[in-house]
Amino acid sequence: MSALTISNLTKVFGGLTAVNDVSFEVQEGEIFGLIGPNGSGKTTIFNMISQYYSVTSGKIYFKGQDITNKKTFEIALLGIGRTFQVVKPLKRLTVEENVMAAAFARESTFAGAKQAATEVLEFCRLDALRGMKAGGLPIAGRKRLEIARALATRPFLLLLDETAAGLNPYELDEAIDIIKKIRSELGITVIIVEHIMKVIMSISDRIHAIAYGATIAQGTPLEVAKDPTVIEAYLGSDYAGENKNAQC
Repeated sequence: MSALTISNLTKVFGGLTAVNDVSFEVQEGEIFGLIGPNGSGKTTIFNMISQYYSVTSGKIYFKGQDITNKKTFEIALLGIGRTFQVVKPLKRLTVEENVMAAAFARESTFAGAKQAATEVLEFCRLDALRGMKAGGLPIAGRKRLEIARALATRPFLLLLDETAAGLNPYELDEAIDIIKKIRSELGITVIIVEHIMKVIMSISDRIHAIAYGATIAQGTPLEVAKDPTVIEAYLGSDYAGENKNAQC
């Protein structure tokens, strides 16, 4: 079953075409990677899905329903959650309060929001930090809090925007594990934008690559990693050499 269908999606800012006629389909239960150079339009696609930006042309379907012109809160209530590339927690609130604020999208009582927050904090391995002010969290904690807030809205589909950026190797492995469990334990479909190839190549079922706002390749991680256009536009010859050596 299709979770999300992007059909001929285009976004124009003035005279600049940021996303140009992009189409792809994400199946329920997939981890779907979206890659490309900086400025290629990845976050713009996320912003159009969540209606942070309006769509210039094209259609977006969520579980078969046209959501192209729906409002942001309506899209969230339908079951699409997201994180942001630049994390901005409510700094003066605790970690728990941040997640509770998101949980009220689904919960109508304080007790319900608190219970939902407890479950999400445990899942994201933040329960020991629940009483800390969010502004005092290190980068890894802020990234996990961003995921926790999105999960508290109980999404069917989760858009992850560079949740591994700035993490050390240990934190990176933790992030990979949490993302895998979002799919395996919670049953949530995931679309992930990420520049760290260790993450995107190890967890994605399929990858869609864009450059200058347009599609350049789509396929399995191995197929995309071998694609000459992707190598030239994004991965570079060094990555291609390493990938080849790793298979020998």
